[in-house]
Parts: sequence; structure tokens; C-alpha cells
Amino acid sequence: MNKVNKDIVILGIESSCDDTSIGISKNGTILTNIVSSQNIHQKYGGVVPELASREHQKNIIPTLSSALDDAKISLSEIDGIAFTKGPGLMGSLLVGSSFAKSLALSLNKPLIGINHMEAHVLANFIDNDIKLPCICLTASGGHTELVLVENINNMSIIGKTLDDSAGETFDKCAKIIGLPYPGGPQIEKYARNGNDKKFKFTIPRVDNLNFSFSGLKTNIIRLIEKEVSYNKDFIKDNLYDLCASIQNVIIETLIQKLELALTYFSIKTIAISGGVAANELFRKRIVEIEKVLKVDISIPQKEYSTDNGAMISIAGHYKYEMKEFSELSINIDPRHKIKTYKLKNK
Repeated sequence: MNKVNKDIVILGIESSCDDTSIGISKNGTILTNIVSSQNIHQKYGGVVPELASREHQKNIIPTLSSALDDAKISLSEIDGIAFTKGPGLMGSLLVGSSFAKSLALSLNKPLIGINHMEAHVLANFIDNDIKLPCICLTASGGHTELVLVENINNMSIIGKTLDDSAGETFDKCAKIIGLPYPGGPQIEKYARNGNDKKFKFTIPRVDNLNFSFSGLKTNIIRLIEKEVSYNKDFIKDNLYDLCASIQNVIIETLIQKLELALTYFSIKTIAISGGVAANELFRKRIVEIEKVLKVDISIPQKEYSTDNGAMISIAGHYKYEMKEFSELSINIDPRHKIKTYKLKNK
């Protein structure tokens, strides 16, 4: 009689910033992905770390209950507990790691620490069969990185932001023009009815495959301040066109570097991840690259683009298969990084 392989059920806990999320996978297929967002930060125009950790403490048990109910899984059926060990906000990471350790200890199940950025990349493997190697562009509120993915256990940063991230730039520009936090989705909403050629902003020029958005942000602020000095209603009169122009230049900055990376490495597969990957214009531009450069693309579902427990669960699944488990003494690392690839002149 052939031996039947046991199912692998992984619970993934994501708490790196302001979303408490728990995902559950079974044999690499996502059963559920529950996200509890923290609306408390909206009135402050950004995430307040102390408030974020308090909200995680309130939300994590109800989120777990909802995930188990939705997946129709009991705790006794869980084979491994995966959690985000970094990067992220220290207090938020501590809530998730402490909870994961308690579960692993009480259930006598393996604990699996996950790099948040690697998990974003691996979100592309949910429901997708990706040809490797590939280049993944991760763009979120906290990070903007180009990652060379040689296999699921071998990733290297080939380019990163030197200052602000793409998502952070969206949020800061939204705040400047009076839109509520989080600003990225707000700018996208108004941009749909705007002319993205109305205002010209300079695309940042940075060596190699790195990004920089601080100068662009300054460029946008100065234009707005100048125009408001002439017309106090400038923002209101030009809101749609401003949003369209801001969105266009941020996306174009990302796309240009991605195209450069594809040429440098002669790779024919693209993946995207992070909150900015939920932006419709960004997705449209990625599809255009597919047609023009004849490459394969992977665009994850929007719910797997932003911070989520499903990506932690799928990353945990692969580590479980490789038996890469963590000790209960594992520490969180708010500045946890993927290794850096040393570019050579061509």
C-alpha cells in the first residue's frame, strides 16, 4: 500500500505595521486570509506605532477566531505557526511574535519566523506557477525594492530606495493636497478623472537600480506652494489633474527601473508585490511591459498585494517543507533585510 502524505496546514500571522492579519494554508493553497485594519490612524495622517501595537493586542485573538471559522480548521489541525519577525514596527512585531510563540508552545508545533519582504515576493506564488529566475518589484508604504528571485529560498536585493518609499510618497503627497490617510488609494481614486500630463514632475535620476523619491516629493510641494500663492483655490480647482500627474510620475519611476533591471539581468519573468501593486495604473503598465518586452508576468490578487497573513502562511509552508524551523528564543528584527546583490559594471 502506498503511503499517503500528510496534509501540511500552516497558520500565518502578520503584524508588521497597522494591519492584524491571519492566513491559513493547506498544502500551499490558501484557505482563508482575514485582515483587521486599524482605522484609528486616519485622524493622525499616518501610523502611530504605540497605537498600532495596542490595536494588534485587541485584534489578534478575534482575527484568529475568524480565520479558523472561515477555514473550517481547528487549532489541533495546524502543523506549523509562521509569523513576521521583521522588518516592521517593533511593538507591532512583538505582539505577533509573542502570540505565535505562545501558540507554538501550547500546541507543541514548529515555530517559523518569516522575513516580511520575502513573504511579499512569495505572495506571487499563491495560485500561480512562476518561471524562475524572476525579478520582483516590491513597492509599499515602507519599502521599495527590486529583488532577484533565483529560487524560493534564494533572493537578493538588486535595487532599493535611498530615502522615501513609493507608497510613502503617495501618502505624503496626498497629505499635502488635503486627502485623508492612507493617501495612495485616495490619489488613485481622483486620478481616474484627471489629466496625467497636466503637471510635469521630474523623474528622479539615481545610479544603478536604486530609487529616490525625496526630491520628487520636494518638486511636487514647491509646485503646489507656488501655484497656491497665485490662486488659493489651486488645489481644489486642479485636484483630479494633480492626482493623475502625481500618480503617473511615481509609477513611471518604478517602471523605468524595472525595465532597466530586466535588461541588466536578461530575465524574462516579472513579479510585483506590496500595497502599490494594488494600484490599477501600475498593473496596467506591467501588462504593457509584458506585451512590449515579451516577458512573463505575475500579478497577485489585490488582497495578497498589501500586508496579509496569507503571504506569511505560504512562506511558512515552503520553510516547513524544508524543515527550516525557529527556536522559541528567536528575536524580532525591525530592520530585517534580504541579502544585497553586488552589481557589476556591464
